[in-house]
Amino acid sequence: MAMTARQRAKVSLYIQAGIFIVAIAALILATDWKTVGNSVFNFGKIGPMFPGIIVVGLKNTLIYTALAFVVGLSGGLLLALMKLSTFPVYRWIATGYIEFFRGVPALLVFIAFGYGVPLAFGVSWDVNVVVMVSLGMVASAYIAETLRAGLQAVPKGQMEAARSLGMPMWRAMVTIVIPQAFRIVLPPLTNEVILLTKDSSLIYVLGLTASQYELTKFGRDGISSLGAGLTPLLVAGAFYLVITIPLSLLARKFESRSARTKR
Repeated sequence: MAMTARQRAKVSLYIQAGIFIVAIAALILATDWKTVGNSVFNFGKIGPMFPGIIVVGLKNTLIYTALAFVVGLSGGLLLALMKLSTFPVYRWIATGYIEFFRGVPALLVFIAFGYGVPLAFGVSWDVNVVVMVSLGMVASAYIAETLRAGLQAVPKGQMEAARSLGMPMWRAMVTIVIPQAFRIVLPPLTNEVILLTKDSSLIYVLGLTASQYELTKFGRDGISSLGAGLTPLLVAGAFYLVITIPLSLLARKFESRSARTKR
């Protein structure tokens, strides 16, 4: 007797669940838990990481992320407007910038602004400035595309209505179009903050002083100095989650609100 579609789906679900359980059991049996305990969950030796990882590492990670986001948001808005401009030269410049910084690894941008620019121009930059400029320029390339999509999603009738009331184009953009575009792109902008939080760890290539350490640097130094295996990195990762999980929840809330608005 042939099975119905519902029965086949049920059998398929049981098979998938069985494969999943067998794979998990095999992974548990194959793991050397003693080594894992000494190398990954050795929390008894990480005391010296505190309170520095919080008052310095966590604080600097938040500062670096905030600085980069401010620059990225400002630059991204400018680039988005340039890309939507009717003047071809603005569109070419914006397109070239976006394609370049989206195609080049952020690590290379850090090295270029941390070592290349000071060498070429004989200047000495504070690490906050290097992070703000390098990470902010990379972020602006991604944010520009997000904002461009948001600006294009605003109905053209909004601009036409404003102009018909005698409002200048710049004022209509600032007071009507751009605020609506920001409401549309709030979820992807929140995700961009999460990416910036993680990318701030690339600052390690600049050779930081102790007061400039961020979370990953605390984790890396802890591996060599505490004798606790990879546990310091696990602790650093936990603090990243303290930042990123609330942001992810916020992004979902924005997405839900946006979905309700569209209904």
